[in-house]
Amino acid sequence: MKRAVKILSVLLAIGAALMLAAICYYFAVTAGTGLKEEKLNLSASAVHIFDGKGREVNAASLGARETLSLSDLPETLPNAFLAVEDKDFYRHKGINYKRVVKAALKNIATFSFREGASTISQQLIKNTHLSGEKTINRKLREVKLARELERNYSKEEILQLYLNSIYFGHDSFGVSHAAQFYFGKSAKDLTPAECAMLAALAKSPNRYSPFKNAEKCLSRRNFVLGLMREQGYLSDREYTEAVNSPLPEQPSQTKEKSAYLSRVYEELSELFPDAESGDFRNLKVYTFLDSDLQKQAEETQAESDYAVLVRDNRTHGIKALAATAGTPARLPASTIKPLAVYAPALEEKIISPATPLLDEEINFGGYSPKNYGGGYEGYMSARTALSKSVNVPAVKLMNTLGCEKSISYLNRMELYTQEGDCSLALALGGMKRGYTLLQLADGYAQFANGGNFTRSSAIARIESESGKELYRFREEKRPVFSEETCYLLNDMLQTAATEGTAKKLRNLPFPICAKTGTGGTDKGNTDAYTVSYTSEDTVAVWLGNADNTPINVTGGGAPANIAYRINQALYASHAPQPFPACEGVEEYAIDKEDYERNHLLTLADPAAPPICTLKELFRKDAAPQTVCTRFSKPAIEMPRISVKNGAVCIELCQTEYYDYIVKRENKGKTTVIYKGKYQNKIYDNSLIQGEQYVYTVIPLYKETEGTAVTLPSVRVEITQSEPDDWWN
Repeated sequence: MKRAVKILSVLLAIGAALMLAAICYYFAVTAGTGLKEEKLNLSASAVHIFDGKGREVNAASLGARETLSLSDLPETLPNAFLAVEDKDFYRHKGINYKRVVKAALKNIATFSFREGASTISQQLIKNTHLSGEKTINRKLREVKLARELERNYSKEEILQLYLNSIYFGHDSFGVSHAAQFYFGKSAKDLTPAECAMLAALAKSPNRYSPFKNAEKCLSRRNFVLGLMREQGYLSDREYTEAVNSPLPEQPSQTKEKSAYLSRVYEELSELFPDAESGDFRNLKVYTFLDSDLQKQAEETQAESDYAVLVRDNRTHGIKALAATAGTPARLPASTIKPLAVYAPALEEKIISPATPLLDEEINFGGYSPKNYGGGYEGYMSARTALSKSVNVPAVKLMNTLGCEKSISYLNRMELYTQEGDCSLALALGGMKRGYTLLQLADGYAQFANGGNFTRSSAIARIESESGKELYRFREEKRPVFSEETCYLLNDMLQTAATEGTAKKLRNLPFPICAKTGTGGTDKGNTDAYTVSYTSEDTVAVWLGNADNTPINVTGGGAPANIAYRINQALYASHAPQPFPACEGVEEYAIDKEDYERNHLLTLADPAAPPICTLKELFRKDAAPQTVCTRFSKPAIEMPRISVKNGAVCIELCQTEYYDYIVKRENKGKTTVIYKGKYQNKIYDNSLIQGEQYVYTVIPLYKETEGTAVTLPSVRVEITQSEPDDWWN
């Protein structure tokens, strides 16, 4: 018995010592930690954002962060948060010790240490006073501050502060801003289903976003609704109605919202997918933002919604992004042609810029592509077809290339398609979902980077409040096209900017590539694009309406004017460097007559006059192999010969630039009867009746005689008299 008492005494002493040590540790860690009233008030942003020059961006540009009182909110909104986050909120003093013990036991049992036990008071403290680090020291400070909070504020005040400080994802802080962003309404008008969805987001805004993970969001929302019914906040009828309510399908945008800073928060969510509100506290986010250029972009005037993006092709940083309706995925129209058709066709050596393509009415198993304006222009070069954005040649090339091959290239540019998109309509931007302006800009930027695709970023690096670097953007290159393909495509798109659909850019005093696009329905145009790029930057412009109502704009109109203005501002103090030369590409002269008459790519005769040649760029490993010899080795088709009334008529085939020598042979004697320029008919009247003659025609270019053509022999027999002009 004495032994047992002794052991118990030792254990109690050890326990007391441990408890004393824990108390001392608690006071040591929390010393100097105190509640600060000013931090409990909702600030414009928990994140400090800096532009490319290190200047902090005015947080007010994110939009107003309205603070609401509980009396402004429907009763179901705070009830939804209480049900899922802290059902004993009105019964504890800041710490729910019962939940703490249960969570600790569960964490020990599962070795997961993921079960939380934070009350709403603790979450408010974490969101406003502490960092997101997961350490015992931070938790102890949180406990102290939560207890102090409860001593100094009423439960209603705490709940109100909490609802106004939560981060709901997509740069939305507080229930007022979240209600506007997700539902386009005031928080006081939220339905029970909408209240439950906001409460569902609090656990992990990115993971449960309805726009990123609709299924997870729906499951979590319905879980909250179930708790609300169990705890008496909803009747069975209200619960049934709420669980059958749909989720929002897209954000409700406002023109006052900063598209650039929204993009920053999107990237933060992608970098920290499980972040909670407090995890973003006092982060320092350094961006690629060019504040002066951003101002230029935001000064865009348009009768419709618009988006303007400037992307640095070297750093891959987003310099500016202004938009009145965000940057949703839209059908790309003809901006898809270089990405899905022409670049892949160049890469596969199906075409060169000079390849003749026939623009004609055609039917592919029921699909009959039409050109803008409805007409057809016959044969044209691939360069012309792309620069003028002619539809039929693009669809024909897609048919030759194959939809699957085209999609494989798009996938490597992270331009993903949906099931059912593999059709010839893809060549003209016909698809289910489409792409964002950022995705299109990234696709085009690779052509300025030698065919290496790199996703762009608004964020350059992130630091903690103490200055510790948490993230730094590093480019991840993915080769998609060869340097040769990019050089050729760049040259073709420069033609589009000088004499094609983007010719409004032609007065810019530096080389620029551009492509326009116009999409719509029978009711009118809905999307208009101009995407331009230099060796240094990509400027992408979209005009349209968020609700897809028609606009009276084409890609070569207002969007091109906006792109012109942005490029002027971008290069106000310098000109971009020219595109680098490519050793694998060379300019070749092709025979003009073969090209225009026969639609063939034949290398020009070295002896050909310049007027008879066309110059074009080719890959060295895919240049024409056949060389024209019609000047170095003149040759003609067999002339026609006939005899009538004692005279011979020789009809020459028409070949420009040749002289002709015509010889007559009779009884071993050869006589030159003509030497000179082309004539349609050459006559020989000095003949003897009954004798046989053989004529030879020799083409001549300058001093070079070509292949002689001997005509069938003829005999002169006069049968009747004819007037002098009988041969005409």
